[in-house]
Amino acid sequence: MEELAKEAGITVRTVRFYRERGLIPPPRREGRIAWYDEHHLARLRTIAALLERGHTLTGIASLTEAFENGRDVGELLGMGGPSEETPVRLTPEELADHFAGEVTPENLAAALDLGYLGTDGDEIVHISRRLLEASATLVRKGVPLAAVLEAGRQVREHADVLAELFLTMLDTHLPGTAGGNDDIDKLRPLAKSVVEAELSMALDRRLSDRSRGA
Repeated sequence: MEELAKEAGITVRTVRFYRERGLIPPPRREGRIAWYDEHHLARLRTIAALLERGHTLTGIASLTEAFENGRDVGELLGMGGPSEETPVRLTPEELADHFAGEVTPENLAAALDLGYLGTDGDEIVHISRRLLEASATLVRKGVPLAAVLEAGRQVREHADVLAELFLTMLDTHLPGTAGGNDDIDKLRPLAKSVVEAELSMALDRRLSDRSRGA
């Protein structure tokens, strides 16, 4: 414990306090010797970084619990995860920096539940760089992260319906195509083009309606 405290730049008393609060896991014991490893050191450095960013120990404990109850990223990607999206590895500190002041236990739980985030040891993995950057931009513009996540949940529901519509069309008119990933990958850009064009026109219509209403 003394060696761990020295490496982390804190006191033994602080390490003991963090352990009692459940902020770091118990050490591996061999007889009367307690062994701490790089995982414990990384956790202590994360705690220090989050404290600097304004998080309380109670809040950090809640975040830690949410992380530990989150799904492993391998499980997420194995459940039909994104084939075109680029996952992004983040430390808890980097995640906090992306969404300054918005990384609460509630928002974290919502992101984990949506499958946006997974865990890989001490790292967090966001399954889509595009979704991460879009979400962070909206938060920086002033949209609460909770609202962004709720919008993401609703978009997910509509996207699932659109995907099923597209696959059903292929099943009906191009039998056998929807069963092969290679064929789907060739036709995927067409589906995306239709959705993007329709969304663009829908935004134009809504904005036009609002202008006339004003």
